[in-house]
Amino acid sequence: MSRLPLVFLFFGLPLAAQVKLTHSSDRISVEIDGKPFTEFFVSADVNKPYLHPLRSASGKIVTRIFPMDLVEGERRDHPHHRGLWFTHGDVNGYDFWANEPSQKGPRKGRVLLKKIVDLKDGKKSGTIAALFDWLDPSNNPLVTETRRMTFYSEPSLRTIDIDITLTAVPKVVFGDTKEGTFAIRLAPSLEEDPKGAPATPKRTGTMRNAEGATTERQVWGKRSPWVDYYGEVEGEKLGIAILDHPSNPRHPTYWHSRGYGLFAANPFGVRDFENDKTKDGSLTLDAGQSVRFRYRVIIHPGDYQTSNIAAQFERYAKTK
Repeated sequence: MSRLPLVFLFFGLPLAAQVKLTHSSDRISVEIDGKPFTEFFVSADVNKPYLHPLRSASGKIVTRIFPMDLVEGERRDHPHHRGLWFTHGDVNGYDFWANEPSQKGPRKGRVLLKKIVDLKDGKKSGTIAALFDWLDPSNNPLVTETRRMTFYSEPSLRTIDIDITLTAVPKVVFGDTKEGTFAIRLAPSLEEDPKGAPATPKRTGTMRNAEGATTERQVWGKRSPWVDYYGEVEGEKLGIAILDHPSNPRHPTYWHSRGYGLFAANPFGVRDFENDKTKDGSLTLDAGQSVRFRYRVIIHPGDYQTSNIAAQFERYAKTK
């Protein structure tokens, strides 16, 4: 009996997806090239959906673990800083930002999963599409959120495209506050400011925007199309860049980026960022009206120069 050559059998088999998504009861796990990348937490037990942890292509964790778990060397402040998330501190007067059950205040909103619309594995990319309700304390929906997150398989990068459309149920106002909006809490070694931090690990981070400004003092509250926050994680030089798509409201966005590791784009906090009480950065949506936000997150080796974040932004800016 004739036998097919082993090489033919190998190439005749379908290739496994390089971005694999697995949905369990409380989360969706994202695996890239056979290695864990992140998990998308969508349980009703959490007050907002978030990605945690984020890893580099080499497997290094680049986001803080607290409050999901306790790890030596981490600051244990701001328990609402969970991995990567998108919420805002003032929506019709309700706080969707600092909204943990442990935090005081009666006017806390929450973002609840309505349904997973689509999960798609792929050789080069994988996609999660989901629908959420932004609920007031009486569980009345204020905003419907449609979110699509695309994860890419690349040899040395970990890239996520996040596309969010918010639709007002009643009339809503996104208030002017620095407490928002698209955010990541970084691993301790990527923090820029060692003041008040545990002795180890060493804080090695630097933030830099597209205009060349560095450090919280020059980046916080300023407008820029992108910011890169880079340093060392377990001896490897790594960074995370957030890119603000040119189609976003008030592009280039303002940055609520802190030396202690908060890394956030916020188009609303104009009064705070410009320290001018005459300014109003609020955004009003009438019932049924929508607004769209698009961001690209790139976890890369080296710094903004070696990974050419400026060119990465130019490519992203051309996407429709």
